[in-house]
Amino acid sequence: MAIYLIVALDVLNGISSLFLLCLGLAIIFGMMKIINLAHGEFIMLGAYATVISANAGVNIWIAMLVVAPLFVGLVGLVIERCLIRFLYGRLVDSMLATWGLSLLIIGIITTIYGNTQQGVPTPLGGFSIGSYQSSYYTLFLAGMAIVMMALVYSIMSFTRLGLIARATMQNPAMAATLGVNPARVYMCTFAVGAAVTGLAGGLLAPVSGITPGMGGAYVAKAFMTVVGGGAAILSGTMSAASLFGAVNQIGAYFTTPVYGEVLVFTAAIVLIRLLPQGISGRFFKGNL
Repeated sequence: MAIYLIVALDVLNGISSLFLLCLGLAIIFGMMKIINLAHGEFIMLGAYATVISANAGVNIWIAMLVVAPLFVGLVGLVIERCLIRFLYGRLVDSMLATWGLSLLIIGIITTIYGNTQQGVPTPLGGFSIGSYQSSYYTLFLAGMAIVMMALVYSIMSFTRLGLIARATMQNPAMAATLGVNPARVYMCTFAVGAAVTGLAGGLLAPVSGITPGMGGAYVAKAFMTVVGGGAAILSGTMSAASLFGAVNQIGAYFTTPVYGEVLVFTAAIVLIRLLPQGISGRFFKGNL
């Protein structure tokens, strides 16, 4: 029984971590159609913001939940004003520009902090299930995934700002005729997506090795999850994260982490081949 509980906790951790990693990309790519290849570097910046502020004496919870999203959100705001705003509707150009941006961010962080691995201690302790050990932080990440899903759903569905953002992404010309400034909506949406990504980086800082190149390990998995989920930001991303996270963790537990990654990419290929519109395009049409 104990081993099944541990596997279930590993699966829960994989699903919640993957959802948190992909939510910011789902906002930027799913809503704005910007192929942000610097998504992994936004995660890395959130992790570095957490480590640097925690080492400077800031409480670890404030570093993860406040400093990381605020810092990356401000970085995203600057990037949108200086680069992204010229690339709306130009998918290939946005892909090339953000790829170059990712290399620039990696170079800057490497120059400042070096290429050594950094980290922060896990803020919560562990518990035992039989002869197996697990961490309360796993349950905290699952709780944060639920909180973020509920928060984004509430904002997008029940607030004026969320409705304006969704309407502008669907028909910017019509929104402009109604007095909305599409450029400002795009700016705010990109900054929010970057902030959510920075939050994910901060939350994963205690459980991952932090290096300037760490983003490369996340960007491919994040894109395949968002694409596999389809157009729906929440239902699509959550369903794809549940599928790929479970496949990854179960495969890694019973084989090796390398085979777990192979199984995830295989599952992504099969999913996109069978459901080219994504999971939400087949099962959650019209949902957020």
